[in-house]
Amino acid sequence: MKQEKIIELIKARDPRGAEAFLKNYSPLVRYVISPIVKDSHDREECLNDICMRVWDRIENYDPDKGSWTTWVTVISRNTALNAVRKKTTATEEIPEDIADSSQDPEAALLKAERVKALNEALIKLKAKDRLAYNLFYRKYYYMQSTAQIAAELGMTVKAVENRLYRVKRKLRKELGGEADDR
Repeated sequence: MKQEKIIELIKARDPRGAEAFLKNYSPLVRYVISPIVKDSHDREECLNDICMRVWDRIENYDPDKGSWTTWVTVISRNTALNAVRKKTTATEEIPEDIADSSQDPEAALLKAERVKALNEALIKLKAKDRLAYNLFYRKYYYMQSTAQIAAELGMTVKAVENRLYRVKRKLRKELGGEADDR
């Protein structure tokens, strides 16, 4: 089934849309969440959560802002990260004397500025070196292992590590940090 038909069915709240989504996009979703959610049972729960999020948020999908697969990938990654965070915080006790940094507007502003600067540096990097940009996103955004990246790109693990090292140095230099790791 074509993606336009799947989107149409989901928007119409037709259960065939959810079935078609799972049939056509579960391999992509599993690929995205596997490096993040390690337990197979948790991955199945996460897959179901992703399907529900797509179902609930289909009205937010705007083809002018990005492709359908990008939208599904972002939802998948974020849902997986939230699932891991939820599971981690549910099993760990958080001391009561720790301040909640999410309530600090100054910290939030500084974080937003750092994210903006990193995105600008990555855009410059993308223009110069598409492979380095791809490696950085796979390693730090999609949380793929170095071995997985190397195998999928036909590179050695050492070559991927060296490229990532050089990318991080370039980004540190671009962002005003120290340029070498000595």
